Amino acid sequence: MLKTEELKAEIRRMCEEKGAIILAHYYTIGDIQDIADFVGDSLALARKAAETDAKIMVMCGVHFMAETCKLLSPDKMVLCPDLEAGCSLADSCKAEDLKKFKEEHPGYQVISYVNTTAAVKALTDVVVTSGNAKKVVDQLPKDAKLIFGPDYNLGNYINEVTGRNMLLWNGGCHVHERFSVEKIIELKKQYPNAVVMAHLECKGPVLAVADVKGSTATMLNYAQQHDDKQYIVATEAGILHEMQRTCPYKEFIPVPPEISESGLECSCNECQYMKMNTLEKVYDCLKNESPQIEIDPEIAIDAVKPINRMLELS
Repeated sequence: MLKTEELKAEIRRMCEEKGAIILAHYYTIGDIQDIADFVGDSLALARKAAETDAKIMVMCGVHFMAETCKLLSPDKMVLCPDLEAGCSLADSCKAEDLKKFKEEHPGYQVISYVNTTAAVKALTDVVVTSGNAKKVVDQLPKDAKLIFGPDYNLGNYINEVTGRNMLLWNGGCHVHERFSVEKIIELKKQYPNAVVMAHLECKGPVLAVADVKGSTATMLNYAQQHDDKQYIVATEAGILHEMQRTCPYKEFIPVPPEISESGLECSCNECQYMKMNTLEKVYDCLKNESPQIEIDPEIAIDAVKPINRMLELS
């Protein structure tokens, strides 16, 4: 068994040898972020996947992100360290259910959050991320009939800030759904000068008490560009690694797990799917060039269109 530093060195050696790059989401473990060629949020990762000239991409995130890479670079090999790294938000919207919902609402355009499967994207008119959703929606005709899914909280926020009345799919992220106003208020008492940051997948009451509302990239950029010394962060705790790396003299306080009905803490500030990415799995998938992401060509033809439209509008 290779030690951590030996694994990192071997991974980088294989990347150079094979013409591969490692893409990592902010929510993956710190060791993976440290050896990645590029770390970013969903929008930045999609852009990188579309423009890279690497022969192989290793997408360290969750399954839909690897699918997005393959859709944007169909001729490249896309590796996913663990095919079981799913997404509760993507799971909340099945393609067959969305198809039925569309049939029940003729004349509506579908805006799908990037946290969806390729099959759902194939039923979509334009994809958005938390970082560009408002910008994209603002560019659509004011009288357009719109369905937004699957994240209800993000859709509700976009309705509020744009004055739209989009039909909202009732889906959510199991991590962001669990952040509570009570926990944030408790932390604010301990850190009265701290800036409260919250991801747009959080519930409305949580966003209402936040000073900064946005994507992971929005929160990171804010911390880098402002002089505040303390930040209370309501999003997946993996982002703290990059925040601390780029702002070493600032303090970042994750909103802690809530207490469940059983009286036990639940690990609600970490995504177990993101944490399924490990150095060992990255090493194995590079060495064996497996598992590879493959998408049904008929689905891929339609699924890439709303992603490209998003990139054009943002």
